[in-house]
Amino acid sequence: MKVLIVEDEAMARKKLASTLKELYPDTEIEGETGSVSETIAWLKEPGHEPDIIFMDVELSDGDCFGIFRQADIRANVIMTTAYDHYAVKAFEVESIDYLLKPIEPGSLKRAVERCMARMKAMRQTGAQGNAAEDGEKAPETAAAMAAAAAIAEKNIRKRFLVRLNDTIVPIPVSEVAYFYSEDKTTYLVTRSGQKYVEDFSLDIAMEQLDPATFFRISRNCIISVSAISSITKIGSRFRIEPEPETGFDLIVSRSRTDDFLHWLEDK
Repeated sequence: MKVLIVEDEAMARKKLASTLKELYPDTEIEGETGSVSETIAWLKEPGHEPDIIFMDVELSDGDCFGIFRQADIRANVIMTTAYDHYAVKAFEVESIDYLLKPIEPGSLKRAVERCMARMKAMRQTGAQGNAAEDGEKAPETAAAMAAAAAIAEKNIRKRFLVRLNDTIVPIPVSEVAYFYSEDKTTYLVTRSGQKYVEDFSLDIAMEQLDPATFFRISRNCIISVSAISSITKIGSRFRIEPEPETGFDLIVSRSRTDDFLHWLEDK
C-alpha cells in the first residue's frame, strides 16, 4: 500500500505514519508534503502514483481543495482535519472518508479498509475488461462471484447517522425514502416524512446504497423502490409520485428512463 501524507504539522505526519505502519506493516510512505504548492508539484512528478492520500484540509499556504483544481488525483483520498465543517466539501471532491483529529486507530483502519475494498473491486473490474478485449471469457466462477458480492456487501450502508445539534440519530437504510440535493446541500427523507441534512454528496450516497433498492433518477435525486407510489409518463420522461410527497416534481432524466424501467422490472 503506497501512501502520500499531506500534512503541515511534522508531529502529526510522524504519528500518522507510525500508526499506519503498526496497522499495516507493508505500508510504503511514498511522500510527505505540507503545502498546496508542494503537493501539486509532488503529484505531477513522473512515477508518483500513491494508492491512498491522507490529506489535511488546512495547509500552510491554503486549504487542500486547491490541489484538486490543479492536479489529476486518481488515488483514494482520506481527509484528516480538526474541523467538522469541511465535511460537505470533502465529499464533493469524492474523498473516501473524513477523519477528525485526533485520529483514532479504529477510525483509521475503517477508512483504509474501505479504500482497499474499492481498489480490489476496481482491479477485478479491470481484469474482466481486459479479458473481454482479448476475446476471452471473463471469469465467472462461483468463487469470483462470491468475492465480488462480498466486496459489494461490505460497502453497502446499513444505516446513516444524522446530526441534530449535539445529538446523533441513526437512520436504518430501510427507513430511507429518498435523497435529494438542493443548493449544494444533500437531504435524507425518511418514509415517515422526516427530513435531515447530510454531509455528503449524492455520488457518495449512491456508492453506499444497494442498487437493487435505490435508483438515481437524476443528478438531484436518489429514490428507494419502496417510496414509489405511482409513475406518470410525460412525453419521453417519467414523473414519480413518491410517498411521502416531496413538494416538488420528481422527474426521471431522459437519459435514465430505459435503465429505470429495467430496474423496476427486476423488482
